[in-house]
Amino acid sequence: MDAILELQNLSKRYGDHVAVEDLSFSVPRGSVFGLLGPNGAGKTTTIRMIMRIIATDSGTVLLDGEPVDDDRRRIIGYLPEERGLYRKMKVLEHLVFLGTIRGLRPGEAKKRASAWLERFELDEWATHKVEDLSKGMQQKLQFIGTILHRPPLLILDEPFSGLDPINTRQLKDLMLEMRDEGVTIVLSTHVLPQVDEMCSEICLINRARPILAGSLKKIRADYGGNTWRVRGDATASEISALPGVGTIHPLGEELLVELDEEGDPRELVKALAAAGGLETFTRFIPDLENIFIRAVEEDLQHVG
Repeated sequence: MDAILELQNLSKRYGDHVAVEDLSFSVPRGSVFGLLGPNGAGKTTTIRMIMRIIATDSGTVLLDGEPVDDDRRRIIGYLPEERGLYRKMKVLEHLVFLGTIRGLRPGEAKKRASAWLERFELDEWATHKVEDLSKGMQQKLQFIGTILHRPPLLILDEPFSGLDPINTRQLKDLMLEMRDEGVTIVLSTHVLPQVDEMCSEICLINRARPILAGSLKKIRADYGGNTWRVRGDATASEISALPGVGTIHPLGEELLVELDEEGDPRELVKALAAAGGLETFTRFIPDLENIFIRAVEEDLQHVG
């Protein structure tokens, strides 16, 4: 795997509190990578260590195979969860300022900023003060400031906060467009349907430790197990009497049928077809919210 970002055994403590413990993962170049976890799990601390805002107690952060130092971190576009705009500055002036501190010449920064303001339909606000903008507009403004210097790696902490569905869709489409152009995005968010749709790989942190990581496609398949969605004339009681059938749960107009270890889905299809009225039989693929809850609950059970 061609990794643009690698975390190797990262740890951070604050006295007796463990914020991050032995965290390792790699982010494939040109992907959208989901960094997930409940509140207080250690996501923001991890991001701050990547950005050298706080020091690690142990471990290494590599960017393109080299340790991240103060110079190398400047090529990362970072959108923090806590927004940091200067409310009295004018919108275009603010973007030019952000561009110049990231290495752009003022003229180039103004040219790029104007183009992005037009794309985000904020061009008529260019001469207004930042404090005149709505929360959603300020969110879009900060995102523009994050990408103005065209970083190859973006780290976005709750980027959809404060955005309505239309603007959320606009931002999501832009992120996917940037991914297709080769930009790598690390996305930390509680909006799991967006992660489910956008991310190819994830790392789920709970209680400061990684508990689930890797290809989202493989994780979905693993958590789906030998479970099948069935629609037809057979009732739950009739299906439960068939060989190899474990638990059955209603799922809308379908039944969710989990087979036991020896259950063979091919035999189940034959039995259902023989009984007549089998309409659909497909593998159950859980969504990320289901996986998230199950993984965290299983981790907590280990503690108990």
